[in-house]
Amino acid sequence: MISFKGFSGFIKRINDLMQGQDESTSGCYKVMEVENEEGSIVNFIVAPTTYFVNGEVVAIGDEVTGYYDANAPVPLIYPPQYRALIMVKEDQDENVKVDYFDEELISSDGMLKLKIGRDTELLLPNNQPFNRNPADRNLIVIYGPSTKSIPAQTTPSTIIVLC
Repeated sequence: MISFKGFSGFIKRINDLMQGQDESTSGCYKVMEVENEEGSIVNFIVAPTTYFVNGEVVAIGDEVTGYYDANAPVPLIYPPQYRALIMVKEDQDENVKVDYFDEELISSDGMLKLKIGRDTELLLPNNQPFNRNPADRNLIVIYGPSTKSIPAQTTPSTIIVLC
């Protein structure tokens, strides 16, 4: 099972990453150097399969959060290098949470509970509708305001179901 972990900061550099000797992958993989406010740096490997929330294009200087599988093996180098599964370009008007949500639609960290509204869009990563209950799945949740309770409760605008 994927254990999503995020790292937030500002993009400091974007470079192409060569994958072996094959020219057919030239330009398909990127390394994004992200630095947070404390000065910690993470290099995200961005593949053609990395999902960018809202189809956003990112550039140097953008504030982003990269999500990776905390259970995946990583090389023991500095700065740490993770394969980005999901990238979020931060937006003050919306919040994004990537996590496993249980049968009660509570996130694995117990910090967010979802209330599905009539206007909540349920989608697959390819933008096709998802017509089942999103409980007990990994989700990308896009939402606005939430309550100050624990867990915070919100009615998301969009839920992307990661099958």
